[in-house]
Amino acid sequence: MRILQIILFFILSPHLLPAQFYNHQWLIGYWPPPSLCGRIEFDSTSYSYSTEVRKMGFWGTQGNICKSNSDFLMSSNGVWIANANNDTMFNGSGLNPGYFVNSWPNGLLIPNGNFIIPTPGDTSGYTLFHQTEVNSTSSNCALFYSTIDMNLDNGLGGVLSKNNLLINDSLSWGITSCKHANGRDWWIIASKDSSDKIYKLLYTDKGIVSIDSQSLNFYPHAYKNISQICFNNEGNLLAFNVYDNPVNRNSFVILCDFDRCNGNFSNTRAIPIYSGAYLWGLSFSPSGEYLYTNTSVYIFQINTLNLLVDTVAIYDGFSFPIPAAATTFLGEYLAANGKIYLTSGNSVQHLHEMNFPDSAGLACDVQQHAVSLGVWHFRAVPNHPNYNLGPVVGSVCDSITSIAEIKHDFLFSISPNPTSDEYIKLVYLLPQNKAGVFEVYNMTGQLVYKMNLPPWSTLQFVQLPELSNGVYTCVVKSGYDRAAKKLVIVQ
Repeated sequence: MRILQIILFFILSPHLLPAQFYNHQWLIGYWPPPSLCGRIEFDSTSYSYSTEVRKMGFWGTQGNICKSNSDFLMSSNGVWIANANNDTMFNGSGLNPGYFVNSWPNGLLIPNGNFIIPTPGDTSGYTLFHQTEVNSTSSNCALFYSTIDMNLDNGLGGVLSKNNLLINDSLSWGITSCKHANGRDWWIIASKDSSDKIYKLLYTDKGIVSIDSQSLNFYPHAYKNISQICFNNEGNLLAFNVYDNPVNRNSFVILCDFDRCNGNFSNTRAIPIYSGAYLWGLSFSPSGEYLYTNTSVYIFQINTLNLLVDTVAIYDGFSFPIPAAATTFLGEYLAANGKIYLTSGNSVQHLHEMNFPDSAGLACDVQQHAVSLGVWHFRAVPNHPNYNLGPVVGSVCDSITSIAEIKHDFLFSISPNPTSDEYIKLVYLLPQNKAGVFEVYNMTGQLVYKMNLPPWSTLQFVQLPELSNGVYTCVVKSGYDRAAKKLVIVQ
């Protein structure tokens, strides 16, 4: 009976197996197209940077997504959708109705204004959720979605339906998403401006099955709030910024508990941060122990356990290559390498880098203007939910994976294989919030290479030691689970 259950699980749930999606790339640059832009590709410990001429620029809104092997799929700046070739995706123009797109034709200003997720139950489908101001006189910011089929246009994808209206209200800028407790469906989250009301939509293989709202019972209610909004990696905490009025600008972080099963928020905390300035960026550390926010001049660290606030960086006055390019603080992004990167509210050529976000106080190690881009960038950071968040096994909402005995699938691959180079690319999926180890053994069983894999790890570019020709066994393991692949070295 147990064997039959496992077989049925894999037959009925193909979307949980090879279709894993990752946040490995960040597109840099905003000048009107075509222009020289940048591309950052992250592995779990570092990154590589390259420049390219690209048509799409990003001002404040950036959604993008890669395949599990880190190959780029698509991006959107809130005005149009680009395919992997950086050309307009089939039927991908004309995104977002209303005056705002006409005012910002090279990219919307809205931080966290869109994101792309896999369509539940559809291995070739993706959905772009996006928002825009639709009426310049009524403060009307609405939420839409557009659906994409990657089978169209010879695998480059095409838009099936576009600008489907979900919420027509005065929403705050910024939307986010979190996996449902079943590990397949998605919660879509948006907040109402000048209110403590939050919208929560459930997206399943049946489509949008519910649109509900909840009062979070906090004060102040932000007016024209334009900060980021995000979940922690566990999906059990939501945070966003508010301020009391546009004159005094006393700023707070709102932190709430979230139930991935029923979609309810609870235990709302309004944490006072700073008086006299807006809070812009927002990001959790990889473990979720710390939450970061910033004004243009200060970066703050919040301990999510005791709510203590610490100042971990003050803008050092750097400006390059002209005085107007003051490299201050604005957007925050927790990248796939476990570090946090910050953009500026000005057009600049550098990013700030936080090396150890899970360390308290100054040990988080903010390195200002540490990443030199060589191109101009403005505000935008990718909006990536935790695509790898698994089910809450054993939960009443775990309606898909409820067989706890199933062995973890690491989705482990090595390339190139065979290889004559010491550099190899690993792609894998560790158990949720678990660290791992990568090991290489020769034909006699001798360990010839070993490296640790951090909990957020999904991809590594590894430089092996000099090895003689032959067949080697490569192992990824975490706890009692392991996966092995043969690697052929041919010099």
